[in-house]
Amino acid sequence: MMTTHQTPSELVNIRDWVRYAVSQFEDSDIFYGHGTDNAYDEAVWLVMSALHLPMDTLDNFFDANLTSTERSKLAGFIEQRITQHTPTAYLLKEAWLQGLKFYVDERVLIPRSFIAELLNNDLSPWIEFPEMVESAADICTGSGCLGVMLAGSFPNAAIDVIDISQDAIDVANINIANYGLQDQISAIKSNMFSALKGKKYDLIISNPPYVDAPSMAALPIEYQNEPQLALGSGDDGLDHTHTLLAEAAQYLNDGGILIVEIGHNREALEQAYPNLVFNWLEVSSGTEFVFLLTKEQLS
Repeated sequence: MMTTHQTPSELVNIRDWVRYAVSQFEDSDIFYGHGTDNAYDEAVWLVMSALHLPMDTLDNFFDANLTSTERSKLAGFIEQRITQHTPTAYLLKEAWLQGLKFYVDERVLIPRSFIAELLNNDLSPWIEFPEMVESAADICTGSGCLGVMLAGSFPNAAIDVIDISQDAIDVANINIANYGLQDQISAIKSNMFSALKGKKYDLIISNPPYVDAPSMAALPIEYQNEPQLALGSGDDGLDHTHTLLAEAAQYLNDGGILIVEIGHNREALEQAYPNLVFNWLEVSSGTEFVFLLTKEQLS
């Protein structure tokens, strides 16, 4: 394994560095799952973004030579990725969701959400007229990425993004500013609904912490490098979901809807609420990850 800032002299161009990164990653025990699922995609992302080059221009730049500063930077990133298991998103200070780029750092969970896939389609067919949504909230917003997507889907909505962590609020405000949405989105520090007294929304979404205790104990190092507050939710992974189900109706307008992502906890959730009929939404990986309930179902 190379030492800090050691730059292999034989690595001259981008092709060399992508090949080298793939080899190093394949020869390590790193875990993927923060935007890629294999060594090649991870290597291309790290090399191209570290050099501030669009990833879809790889063929154009494959044979471009690197400066000594660029080579040293890549060597350091590859070393960190392998020896410290630092997610590439943190090294690059960026994450991608449905083609949108967001700022991230160690203060927030690296965004990944099935709700983003649904927002990419403006929550159709469950919301027929997006222009009629005038207020929306994202509870447990983290980096604010879903709030930014809400603004894109519902341009007439005043949007609140809520998180218990001031660090998360600070990062969310970076992403809100990066997309020029300060007039539409407000970031609020709050433990779930505690600071939202008197507020009402047409739509509430949440991708809350939902990892259960046994899974928390077995997380790969990459996930352990994320804020644990944003991952764990009690023994069964449903503590935050219980709060959402108990309190959301108070904050929804008549006809309003709640959409929540719960990971692999569908069976436990349905056992906990045998009299509640959940509407499970179709996403690319199946129908067990995201549910929808109306205010009337929750009341």
